[in-house]
Amino acid sequence: MHIKKLALALAGVALTACGSNEHDTAEDLNQLPSYLGTITSKTYDGTSDDLLTAGLGATGLAAATAPAYADPLNPTPAELRRNAIYSNYRAVLDISANSGYGTLYGPNVDAKGNVGSGQGMVAGSEYVAYSDDGTGNQNVTLMVQVPATFDVNNPCIVTGTSSGSRGIYGAIGSAGEWGLKNNCAVAYADKGSGTGLYTFEDDSVNLQNGVRATRASAAKNSIFTPALSDADRAAFASSSPARIAFKHAHSQQNPEKDWGKFTLQAVEFAFYVLNEKYGVLAKDNKSHIVRLTPKNTITIASSISNGAGSALLAAEQDTKGLISGVAATEPQVQPKTATGYSVRQGGASVTGQGKALFDYSTYAALYQPCIASTAAAPGRCTALVAKGLLTGTDLLSQQNDAKARLKAYGWLADSDILQAAHAGTNILVAVTYANAYGKFSVTDKVCGFSFAPTDATGTPLAFTAAQKASSFSTQNGIVGSVVYENSVGGAKAYNFGVSPSSSLADQSLDGFLCLRSLATGVDAVTGGPLSATLAAQSARVKAGMAEVAATGNLHGKPAIIVQGRSDTLIPVNFASRAYLGLNASAEGGTSKLRYIEVTNANHFDSFTNALPANIVPLHVYLFRALDAMMANLRSSAVALPPSQVVRTVPRFDNTSLITVANVPPIAAAPVTGNTITVSGTTVDVPN
Repeated sequence: MHIKKLALALAGVALTACGSNEHDTAEDLNQLPSYLGTITSKTYDGTSDDLLTAGLGATGLAAATAPAYADPLNPTPAELRRNAIYSNYRAVLDISANSGYGTLYGPNVDAKGNVGSGQGMVAGSEYVAYSDDGTGNQNVTLMVQVPATFDVNNPCIVTGTSSGSRGIYGAIGSAGEWGLKNNCAVAYADKGSGTGLYTFEDDSVNLQNGVRATRASAAKNSIFTPALSDADRAAFASSSPARIAFKHAHSQQNPEKDWGKFTLQAVEFAFYVLNEKYGVLAKDNKSHIVRLTPKNTITIASSISNGAGSALLAAEQDTKGLISGVAATEPQVQPKTATGYSVRQGGASVTGQGKALFDYSTYAALYQPCIASTAAAPGRCTALVAKGLLTGTDLLSQQNDAKARLKAYGWLADSDILQAAHAGTNILVAVTYANAYGKFSVTDKVCGFSFAPTDATGTPLAFTAAQKASSFSTQNGIVGSVVYENSVGGAKAYNFGVSPSSSLADQSLDGFLCLRSLATGVDAVTGGPLSATLAAQSARVKAGMAEVAATGNLHGKPAIIVQGRSDTLIPVNFASRAYLGLNASAEGGTSKLRYIEVTNANHFDSFTNALPANIVPLHVYLFRALDAMMANLRSSAVALPPSQVVRTVPRFDNTSLITVANVPPIAAAPVTGNTITVSGTTVDVPN
């Protein structure tokens, strides 16, 4: 036997996988994808440092305060990585013992759900690179983690695209943890919207490793630099002190349109890394022969929220057969159409199926602040009544009307208890996505909004040197506060803003009515036409919205979507239920999509312990969905669970411990009253 074939056979590689001739071909050799820049890597021993917890272990991740920097003004890349993992893990998980941390989930709970006495550290290697077109303007961070327990003879990859606007470690506690515990490589992407903070006063940016540098010294190596001339930067810094720019809102690239592509690139990066690590050396003693391919490796696209939407988009766009299946929770996914299918609950048609994110977030940004208002600060409710957008003679009746309007728009009654808690979140979403979809510059201040840190009175206040130095670690979402530039008396944080049209402390209502007008294309108060300027901005935003719409066609890939019925940020009627209907219209009887709706679960598990007792963690169902998907992909004899409602059991109060009794399993054969059915293009969800 040829010596190369003998080496491959000894390594357990099927000889047919590399061609039948005696020579290396282009297809045989592992090749670096053209979009990847320099790859940096580091191996962690699993004792002093590791892939999952950055050496903190389960106990350190649960600590109330983040680890300190030896020099807060000059944190090292290792310290920034450690604190980024600490912040991002806690940003998506409830690390309270009462909510199940350490017993139902957490680093010390193994892949089979067994609670261990250790810290759950994972040894292995981490590889990081930019995806870019050569200009340095994209610089999407991709990362691959390969646990030391990776089984080359039973290989698997899981994607961990970041949720929200988080950086590269944004999915470390969700899909990342499951993948590492199950001996899979994890392919991460910050999807072009994470951890890029630019500050005008010192012209500084983040490098890939999180360290701050000047724009000039960073050159093409910054995570994000706004596309402005030196003169424009200087003018904006002078006229708008303390304002900041960040990548998701201000890259002018609408990164969401490429979230699927970036997720697929992360998978290709993982295959490259794995074949460099485990492939046999070619005759030139430099190249490696491809050993792991999509044909012999299971790849599950996963993550939560924006990352889950990215997983679905990646599966839709997968022309190379990279993805084997999908298992994702609470996806921020936007159906390309709200027609051609129907969604019913309890036999009655739901309202609002298939709405777009910018549509419903701008609607929520009007009414949720009213629900969150107090007797001492009823301004938003009062201002809405004055404009004819709300009814009621007292605060309670006005808040009830606001809740009623949200339900009439498509929110479920299950979300009522969470509406107030989401007011600030939807405001951040509305302002960020207006900028992103319209590809506006930071200097445009769309609808009078910008971003900046603010003081206790709402006045913009520049980040301190220490805050800027640690920004890579602390930016586990959107940075700074939303500032309303047009507030009476000068720029203020939106919640302190006074609208010019009413002179009320109405939490900057005029600005949010402007955003609502961009979403609808008509005046949010009168229903009349917009000014030429606003009409043009609305057209830009709508064009960006169209770029991110999902087709619903998963091309026969098996998929499991999980969502909480109480989700108030991404309501089920707008996203998962509608996507199930859209998929039915696209794939018909060939679809392998399953939908699991969990009662008493919401979007933010990190809120769980602070919210009413009838909220349970959705996180455990992500892991169960991943377990089910992996079992099916490894053996076709193991069926996917049918679509169903899982009825959880709320706690008596917030001090009670959540146990497996509160979060029953996904049923292999749900009873009729819990079964979600798809008949033709009609989705039926039981009450």
